[in-house]
Amino acid sequence: MTTTLKLPIASLKLNVDLTGIDFPEAPRLQSGILGQPRAQSALEFGIAMPNPGYNIFVMGENGLGRLSMIMNHLDALALTRPAPSSYVYVENFENNREPVALELPAEYGHVLCKDIETLLDDLLATFPAAFESPTYQQKKSAIERQFSQCYNAAIDLVDKKAQEESIAVFKENESITFAPIRDNKSLNEEQFTLLPQAEREVFHSQVENLEEYLSDVLLELPQWRRTMVEKIKQLDNDTISAAIDPLFADLNEKYQNIDDVITYLAEIKKNLGFTIADYLMPNRSLETRESAAKRQALNDLYAPNILVDNKQDQGAPVIYEPHPIYQNLFGRIEYVSEQGSLVTHYQKICAGSLHKANGGYLILDAEKILNYPAVWEGLKRALQSSRIEIDSPYSEFGINTMTLKPEVIPLNVKVILVGSRDIYYLLEEMDPEFNEMFRILADFDNYIPRNDESMRGFAQLMQKQAADSAAKPLTHAAIECLIEHSCRLSENQHHFSAHIKDSLDIIAEANLFCNQAQQDQIDRCHIEQALGAREYRNGRLSQAILEEMLEGTILIDTEGEAIGKINGLTVLEIGGSSFGAPARITTTVYPGSRGIVDIERESELGQAIHSKGVMILTGYLGHSYAQQFPLAISASIAIEQSYGYIDGDSASLAELCCLISALTRTPIMQSFAVTGSINQYGEVQAVGGINEKIEGYFRLCQARGLQGQHAAIIPAANKRNLMLKQEVIDAVEQGLFAVYAVSSVNETLELLTGHLAGEVSEEGSYPENSINFKAISRLKEISDMSTDDDKEEEE
Repeated sequence: MTTTLKLPIASLKLNVDLTGIDFPEAPRLQSGILGQPRAQSALEFGIAMPNPGYNIFVMGENGLGRLSMIMNHLDALALTRPAPSSYVYVENFENNREPVALELPAEYGHVLCKDIETLLDDLLATFPAAFESPTYQQKKSAIERQFSQCYNAAIDLVDKKAQEESIAVFKENESITFAPIRDNKSLNEEQFTLLPQAEREVFHSQVENLEEYLSDVLLELPQWRRTMVEKIKQLDNDTISAAIDPLFADLNEKYQNIDDVITYLAEIKKNLGFTIADYLMPNRSLETRESAAKRQALNDLYAPNILVDNKQDQGAPVIYEPHPIYQNLFGRIEYVSEQGSLVTHYQKICAGSLHKANGGYLILDAEKILNYPAVWEGLKRALQSSRIEIDSPYSEFGINTMTLKPEVIPLNVKVILVGSRDIYYLLEEMDPEFNEMFRILADFDNYIPRNDESMRGFAQLMQKQAADSAAKPLTHAAIECLIEHSCRLSENQHHFSAHIKDSLDIIAEANLFCNQAQQDQIDRCHIEQALGAREYRNGRLSQAILEEMLEGTILIDTEGEAIGKINGLTVLEIGGSSFGAPARITTTVYPGSRGIVDIERESELGQAIHSKGVMILTGYLGHSYAQQFPLAISASIAIEQSYGYIDGDSASLAELCCLISALTRTPIMQSFAVTGSINQYGEVQAVGGINEKIEGYFRLCQARGLQGQHAAIIPAANKRNLMLKQEVIDAVEQGLFAVYAVSSVNETLELLTGHLAGEVSEEGSYPENSINFKAISRLKEISDMSTDDDKEEEE
């Protein structure tokens, strides 16, 4: 039986042969996702669905290349879609705290800005020159002259009445004074004081009458002045309108089919009357400044702020936001400090990723948007309302951080969340709205079935990566080596790993060794050199553990026989690397009724799955040995010199064999190492990390000297997972090492002890002197001892 359980060399590793599989030397990878038909179908369906709520959650582990594959797929698809509208923010002249959003066709954002710049330049060239024209000056003078005529006519009436009373009237600016006339001459102040008191009093009386008369004739003076101002204002407006009408005529014609722009141009034209009067009239304060100051003043009022301006030939936007904080996603309003105060205006509004992706696709990392405050709730609110609102996420907490409330923008975007399975199930459980908004799940598998089609696609992807990264071309042997390594990562000869990024990184590392060797192509030897260098870089801990075993610090026997001792195979995962290391498992058995004590669990170092594996041992013992008497046993199982947490049930086969060895006092050959889990019926089940486990034990045996008796025992179900290193295969080929595959506990016991395990007969008994017979005998003996003790206590 030993011979049949030993695995042949061909079973220890998959050797890929690409002979007969044709692929071009410099291919262009087609748009699609390698080896993920289910995920690709879901992605395509979700993208094609126009209904709201059909956003997509891409689920899978990190390193599967989810993001790059999604981007490649969407980039090609987006080019076939129309470019979405552009948006700009402009001043709201009625309420400058609520800027207005204008929707424009694609690429019209910068076009409108240039046209407004030209308009502002034309305004500076037109004004104040339009007010200095002879026509304007003549009309203005005529209005002022009409006012002066009315005023002078009124003064003339007063002057005529004053002359009748021998009083002179004097006008100085807008003040009017009176003086008495004597001998056809007006008297000055000194002469007036020399007049008799009676004459002076008569003069004062006459002046009072004249002032009353003056008030009467000038009663309509304010109305005359208002009429003059209104006429001048109307003249100014007519002049402005006549000057700017030609400037707006071409713009109105150009944008006649864009309602938002036509409305804005009308608002500009309406507001220009105030602006020109304030800044561009003759003798205004800005006239003495440089033209740049005038230009800036107009720019601050009228220049559009481009929020997003899509290109017509680039199709729908595909945006990935690597840092989705609230401001980066929903946009923000910037502030400037002026004289110690923070101020802002519509030109300080900045776009977020939602604005840039509007009309296209937005890709987000699910874990990140859950980590940043207010982002998840804000994203849900935007998707549910189908609009983007730029606000402060802290305003809900009573912190006022903004002075503007920009007009909301309609939102039409397909959101693609990329996250792990844990994140997906967490959202599904904790947020009842999640499934309403993300109805499509694109589930990325960790493995890709290995067939001719997938290997051809894998090879093309590797070649494309080499070409894109300016690496040397890959030989067929190099690609075969990459596929073999990928199958090792997946621990399956029939699948290669979906963690494509790892293979792409190996190409870059192998290219370095290829360049150092001055070779024209990356060959298998360069791939193997890169893998060996990576293992060496990450191998400090595994080497340190191996040295401690060789020095005897960690007790592991690889020769001789021992009762209640066995070599188990474990895998240690530290950081991004994992390696195998043997561990001694010991068992003690003694009379009692405590059952099987798992020392790891009692010391709180054993995790749930490991504890479950130990509990299964009791079920196996009861099923196999305690059908005719009660199972009364006390036993302790420990993984020696283990000081960290232990999980997994891959040691349960070794623990059971060790327990039976201690129970039957049958020695176990220490040249063997065992891994595998069992069920209650003694069937051996597959475990993980099988390659690392075998190689870890092989390194110890190799360091101590291979003599042909060393071997690893693995579950038969793990044969498909074998992708061992060449040094192990060479040792097996030379007869210095062996790998056995077992399906049952009995097969394992016979390998470990060299004795017959024994099969149960129809009468329910085992062959005499078999291991199982000894086990039943010993258990019955312990049970009888327990029964006798109970009787003595009763007596």
